[in-house]
Amino acid sequence: MLKDETLKALIEAIIYVAPEPVSLDAIVKVLEGEERDRVKAQIELLIQEYSQPSHGVEVRQVAGGYRFSSKPEHHEVLRNFVKSLKPLVKLSKPALETLAVIAYRQPVTVPEIEEIRGVDCGGVIHTLLEKKLVVTAGRKNVVGRPILYRTSKDFLVHFGLKDTSELPSLKEFEELARQALGSDLPTEQEPSASLKAEEPPAAGSEEAATENAEPAEATETNEPELATAGGPEEDAGEVATLDPAAENNEEGEDKASPDETRS
Repeated sequence: MLKDETLKALIEAIIYVAPEPVSLDAIVKVLEGEERDRVKAQIELLIQEYSQPSHGVEVRQVAGGYRFSSKPEHHEVLRNFVKSLKPLVKLSKPALETLAVIAYRQPVTVPEIEEIRGVDCGGVIHTLLEKKLVVTAGRKNVVGRPILYRTSKDFLVHFGLKDTSELPSLKEFEELARQALGSDLPTEQEPSASLKAEEPPAAGSEEAATENAEPAEATETNEPELATAGGPEEDAGEVATLDPAAENNEEGEDKASPDETRS
């Protein structure tokens, strides 16, 4: 049997993470071994605690369950705040696959991404730059000097990561993307074939780093406005910031310094 404080904390967390109002029966079922009356008593304590003026949210009974909700007296301020928020970032399957390659191989060039994915990625890079999920990281010191790309601070924020060393497996990454970015990938989908066949090493490893990249020419600074690729296929068009010679460049053997791998 759990202590009262622990039981109340668990109930609070369950109600908080539930996407819909969670019923008493559902809470009791999760808390195996706990009596229904004891669980209900702790819920009542939570309701009483959050009803105090010092809290901006409250526990409410909605549609036969419990959920956290902001208090009516704060709605005007909250409405203004919500209007100021950026719209939800959504990614298509090609964009998610490209983002995954950049995340696990960074810093990486467009030709290297296209070699892994097997399709043109110019239009998708446009989209990821525009949504500020990736940034440029200098140029690779090979013929044509193609631009290197890496993930941005916004990428870490969207995925709730401290840094790129916390990147999960590819399958977990795609699941995180569905939750954080509203990707249109179907649920329970296996990692795409191009990524599954050759799962890249985590960013920050010696394999993922390259040796001879020049200092970054642009990092977290604002990228120039780029037009989103049109048409049903996002994998069309050229990257606006990409050196023309980069598209025909063969992948170089040289690698970028480990410092370039960190956002």
